[in-house]
Amino acid sequence: MKRRTALKNIALGPLTFLTAEKALANAPDTLANAPEGLEEAAPKEPKVPPGRTKEEAIRDAKLKKEVFFTPHELKTVTVLSDIILPADEVSGSATQAGVPAFIEFIMKDQPQQQTPIRGGLMWLDTHAKARFGQKFIGCARPQQLEIVEDIAYPEKAKGAMKSGAAFFSLLRNLVMTGFYTTEMGFSDLGYVGNRPNSWPGVPKEVLEQYGFAGEEEGLLFRPLCRIRRSPNNPRIVEQFGRRNPRFEVQLVLELLKKLAFAPT
Repeated sequence: MKRRTALKNIALGPLTFLTAEKALANAPDTLANAPEGLEEAAPKEPKVPPGRTKEEAIRDAKLKKEVFFTPHELKTVTVLSDIILPADEVSGSATQAGVPAFIEFIMKDQPQQQTPIRGGLMWLDTHAKARFGQKFIGCARPQQLEIVEDIAYPEKAKGAMKSGAAFFSLLRNLVMTGFYTTEMGFSDLGYVGNRPNSWPGVPKEVLEQYGFAGEEEGLLFRPLCRIRRSPNNPRIVEQFGRRNPRFEVQLVLELLKKLAFAPT
């Protein structure tokens, strides 16, 4: 199994409802002309992207103006993100998909993530310095990969490495969530989204098998359980002098029981 294929399985687990596309929505300009003609900061209502409420859009814009990571921390997150999910022949890297910015946003949107991530970054630099004499981003690529290899598998981590493994697992989940909730990630998965569909009804041979076939179109079960009368079923004709939704439901349940689909 390819590494990227294995990582997709992580991404398809429980994900946060906030997608990277929404998190990275552009904040509006905030300069407006004051009555005296002087320019001053005057916040405007942000554009509300699809799937977000006005209140959520205002909150998102506010959080985007705040900064959590230091430049060094953000650079470390960027390096780690591309180690976790580098570019390949199918799609770009995590950084190219905007994942570091997504993680920066999540730190402010979900403050409970701040201490584990910041603490983990500190652990990583301390470990790298003790092992190779430099902070993580100052290490050569083979050295960085050597450290990552030791903390990438929680079940194999021992001693002090368990703390690093816990941090790396959390960061990896954020990277995969960020990547696979972007257009690039959707394309990588081959996800096309919900599309309109149609159902022509129960196949004619099934209707005939259970005695529900009638003249012309026969008895069709539509998505809203619409049932048409059939001269071949006296009980239906007798009780269908007037439309009886309750009877329709009973009739559907009877058919499902015959098909062993309905609970007893």
